[in-house]
Amino acid sequence: MQAVTVDGERLSWGTVARPELGAGEVRIRVRATAANRADLAQRAGAYPPPPGASPILGLECAGEVTEVGDGVQRFRVGDAVCALLAGGGYAEEVVVAAGQALPIPRGLSLVEAAALPEVFATAYLNLYMEAELRRGDRMLIHAGASGVGTAAIQLGVVFDNPSFVTVGSQAKLDACLALGADAGHLRTNGDFVDAVTSWHGGGGIDVVLDPVGANYLASNLKVLGLDGRLVVIGLMGGVTAELNLGALMMKRLRVIGSTLRARPIPAKAAVMDALYDEVWPHIEAGRIRPIVDRVAPIAEVEAVHRAMAEDENVGKLVMELPA
Repeated sequence: MQAVTVDGERLSWGTVARPELGAGEVRIRVRATAANRADLAQRAGAYPPPPGASPILGLECAGEVTEVGDGVQRFRVGDAVCALLAGGGYAEEVVVAAGQALPIPRGLSLVEAAALPEVFATAYLNLYMEAELRRGDRMLIHAGASGVGTAAIQLGVVFDNPSFVTVGSQAKLDACLALGADAGHLRTNGDFVDAVTSWHGGGGIDVVLDPVGANYLASNLKVLGLDGRLVVIGLMGGVTAELNLGALMMKRLRVIGSTLRARPIPAKAAVMDALYDEVWPHIEAGRIRPIVDRVAPIAEVEAVHRAMAEDENVGKLVMELPA
């Protein structure tokens, strides 16, 4: 089969071995996939795939089931699905555990569906499963215009969680406000503590969703209220920071480190089941939608990666594969 391969600093469309189908798995003919920052990190040698995962880039896809393994009950050949992957999405075919795939929500195209799995699984897992966000809790979403950020904002709207975002430009802030964010702050205006404090009026933030890491740690702890939770999902701003344990104790804070890709299959299946039960109905009702910044053919993967590296996008960068 054909797939995107990494050759030094170059990406190219070449021939690779077809993945074998095992029990409990489905084979998907990939029609669309999407770029994630993890793809850029893996390409740079900084984020290797988990043991046993495909070395091919790509953490999500949408397409049609072409084969089902022994024991699979939930899908049949011909079903349109989207899937959360540990790797392999930048290819004509992918094999994945059936529990990591879901039917495409009614009314969505394959391109739109390819923008769902990674970001909505990440947002829902970390906000509502790890941080146990409750109705009415306030959240701070860093990188609010990213794929995960735009997913988190929309989840907050339907589950009654007011949100404050930090972003890199006024255009991105406008996009986040249009999606339902309550307020926001431009990174170019310096530290966000005063702006967040002014917004919440002194009660503190309940949950912070942070892909930045070290650079934001101290400020995140300042804006959290009693029993607040900080969920660190990325390290774009560094890996090492000084931690004020006094603030942690006095406010009864929790700092949660979280990754999705390396979790075991049953854990990923539980996240996908939660999405199907709690989020898919809102997508089908039009209350939540995939935010697709642009669509490009897979042959333009270099340009897509460049756009992501330069932080140009609001929402997802989706790539279509040849029919």
